[in-house]
Amino acid sequence: MKSLKGKVALVTGGSRGAGRGIAIELGKAGATVYITGRSVKGASTNQWPGTIDDTVSQIEAHGGKGIAIQCDHTHDSETKAVINKIRTEEGKLDVLVNNVWGAHDLSIDAKPFWDLSLQNWDTMFTAGVRAQLATNYFAMPLLRENNQALIIHTTFWDDDKYIGHFYYDLAKHSLIRMAHGLAIELKTDNIAVLAISPGFMRTELVLQYHELDEKHWQEAEELKRSETPHYVGRGILALASDPNVMEKSGKVFKVGDLAKEYQFSDIDGRYIPPFTL
Repeated sequence: MKSLKGKVALVTGGSRGAGRGIAIELGKAGATVYITGRSVKGASTNQWPGTIDDTVSQIEAHGGKGIAIQCDHTHDSETKAVINKIRTEEGKLDVLVNNVWGAHDLSIDAKPFWDLSLQNWDTMFTAGVRAQLATNYFAMPLLRENNQALIIHTTFWDDDKYIGHFYYDLAKHSLIRMAHGLAIELKTDNIAVLAISPGFMRTELVLQYHELDEKHWQEAEELKRSETPHYVGRGILALASDPNVMEKSGKVFKVGDLAKEYQFSDIDGRYIPPFTL
């Protein structure tokens, strides 16, 4: 049964990683999924594996419908154009997954704050936090026209433990507070807003770093606790399919906890417990 048939979703940052996994799972469930990102066929950012066109191809391979839109979410005009396109083509937006994140463009060094470049602010806040905020800003009028809708922010959270990198910790907790504040402001509009924290994902870049592929990931001891990006995708699918999701609005959830509650597994059939540092 395609639980999201007739629904329209937007997943930002969907060229690879969590964004791709989320988009594919929503598409498999019947949603029309718009995917944004900078990487397109023949022009991948930093020559990384994966593009928004590849994500669409994988959705279509499962019988779903995906629409790729090249977008750099640091440019408000491009973000606004994405929402305008969805309004023109679909007339509504049911699920918004804010997943865009710029910190991949800069190596995250384990150094104290005073030894870190201020460029960390640009990659994590301008291309991360603000980019997600701007997508909310431009999508809000369309979302509020619905009888109900769902906004998700992907983040990282481990029971308020300090993550160990000043800018990363600050940015990820900012996304959690963004979800909390918007949940309060959008309660009367019946729009649920949640922050979702995946565990250690075997993204394309992680596998590339370990010089492995998905068939051989178990050869690396460091990946034993890892999960595929489809795991968070299935978590968000469960939330998008839950008629009582408003009861969770404003909170942050680990994917492992959602898997236990909604009884889903990763694509290899494993249940991966909530990730802890």
